[in-house]
Amino acid sequence: MNKKYTYVWVSLIILIFGIIVVPRIVERIKSNSIVEMDRMNTVPQKKGLSYITLDGKKRKVPSFQLMNQDSLLISDKDYIGKVYVVEFFFTSCPSICPIMTDNLVSLQNHFKAEEDFGVASFTITPDYDTPKVLKRYAEKNGITDMDWHLMTGDKDVIYDLANSGFNIFAAEMPDAPGGFEHSGLFALVDRQGYIRSRMDKFGNPLVYYRGAITKEMGENDHGEVEQISILQEDIAKLLKEEYGSN
Repeated sequence: MNKKYTYVWVSLIILIFGIIVVPRIVERIKSNSIVEMDRMNTVPQKKGLSYITLDGKKRKVPSFQLMNQDSLLISDKDYIGKVYVVEFFFTSCPSICPIMTDNLVSLQNHFKAEEDFGVASFTITPDYDTPKVLKRYAEKNGITDMDWHLMTGDKDVIYDLANSGFNIFAAEMPDAPGGFEHSGLFALVDRQGYIRSRMDKFGNPLVYYRGAITKEMGENDHGEVEQISILQEDIAKLLKEEYGSN
């Protein structure tokens, strides 16, 4: 083919690309919709909250059986049919735990009319946090929901539950406040025991919610914004889902 005509065809293709494709790319950038579906096989926000997946399977809460503040054995099966928040904490924590507890109490009070809302709190200092200590902590902090269980038990079991079961970091660290380090994140679980979250503006799941920043704080010293407001919204969404609809 004549080089002259080749240049004409190439120029024409480039022109068509510029007219049709470039404006679409610019529009997607403006609307933050470059990533419409994330690599974790999530559900679009308009259709509900995302499922968190691992190896192509929706992640479920791992099985557990631990003693609560009333010296009753509580298992993951006791939460089936409930929408609940999971946290790892310890009663003698001098830093983020009081904020986390205040946030959960706020959620408890907001959903006090909802029989199917609960909280699962696992202590990372089970040797100290006996049922008696947990009971006193619950009374002191206004924990009244019958489905808010503060649980203690075998230390290895709890740390495995945190780090492997939920991937929420917890560890003994002598230099950390109180001698223990943990992430301060909340996990949201639906009625069937699946871990759920909303997606960010790029279509990626948050996975967990920041539990150590209050609505009043707005953001912390690191510029991280509070997520209790959106957690409250997402709890309400899951409460509207019928059991067995997933």
